[in-house]
Amino acid sequence: MSPSKKSARPHALATLVLHAGDAPHAPGDPVVPPLVQSVNYVQEPGSDELMYTRYGNTPNAERIQKRIAALEGAEEALVLSSGMGATACGLLALLRPGDHLLASQYIYGGTHRLLTEEFTQMGIDVTLVEPFEPRAWRRRLRKETRAIFIESPVNPTCRVLDMRGVSLLTKELGIALVVDSTFASPVNFRPLEHGADVVIHSATKFLNGHHDVLGGVVCGTSPYIDEVRQKEIVWGQTPDPFACWLLERGLKTLDVRVQRQNESAMEIAQWLEARKEVRRCHYPGLTSHPDHAVAKDQLDGFGGMIAFELAGGARAADRFAKRLKLARYAASLGGVDTLVSEPRFSSHARMSADQRATIGIPDGFIRLSVGLEAVNDIIADLEQALR
Repeated sequence: MSPSKKSARPHALATLVLHAGDAPHAPGDPVVPPLVQSVNYVQEPGSDELMYTRYGNTPNAERIQKRIAALEGAEEALVLSSGMGATACGLLALLRPGDHLLASQYIYGGTHRLLTEEFTQMGIDVTLVEPFEPRAWRRRLRKETRAIFIESPVNPTCRVLDMRGVSLLTKELGIALVVDSTFASPVNFRPLEHGADVVIHSATKFLNGHHDVLGGVVCGTSPYIDEVRQKEIVWGQTPDPFACWLLERGLKTLDVRVQRQNESAMEIAQWLEARKEVRRCHYPGLTSHPDHAVAKDQLDGFGGMIAFELAGGARAADRFAKRLKLARYAASLGGVDTLVSEPRFSSHARMSADQRATIGIPDGFIRLSVGLEAVNDIIADLEQALR
């Protein structure tokens, strides 16, 4: 069975983020679902129906999993304790020693390390593909290939991959297409609607949106999610009930947050593109972006993430970072606060300068996660830091 299946939406996404997965309400019920901070639960003697936090089946986990599945149009979703946990367990549910994985070379640094160092030690062969090269995926297929993994939009370069050709190939061969959709969130992109089989998110980012929860999500068919759950249980990747409760609270404002971030990011990107201090601005909403046509066709919004290269290189980036006053110089992304980071010191620090440049991350490269501050205030802070 294919690891995913699109389901019909009973309501608009803005409604689903608030109510999907809720039980019918009765007089006296709390409007805000309570936090059930318990690890174990009383069970019927002799029953093997065990409710246990590490099994991912307790009240707070069950509710948020149903809600995220509804947002992505998946049969089921599973919440894990981190985005990397979601990526690892999600892929290990598909792959065995001796299998071959094709992956885009444009991926998050932590994922790159997982695939090229950890998976190879497990006997899983991984080939990194230049996804914008014609027929790149088909030419690197093997009889042992079991899945294709892509990230779109890409962290941190904001490239957007055209899923149409990739999904047609995976359907033809009966292999799984796994998409990390963290940068987009379900507001801007729902990969299952474009032929993907599995969707992965770092819930730490846009889904929670408040820089206070670590989490990950895998979405797909029920049989596939059962496989991921077994990995989650064995590897201890289940989140605490409080993390699930906070994630549900953050998710309620996902639609309004991302819509605001889409609007602000577009205005900021246009402003950055006109600055002499900026060599190049990477934002899918700009007509100058190499993937603008694909983004316009596949995305419902261009996102709250911007990347730009400073003309002065690393020294200019050092000066810029130290002069920021409103924006915070910090890792992570997708939250209410505007954050600035440099991949050379964070996600891609383990790569050499030449390796980073090869995948579009030269020294002087800045990643900007647009928050909910007034857009004019964000621009004013960037301007004084650039001067």
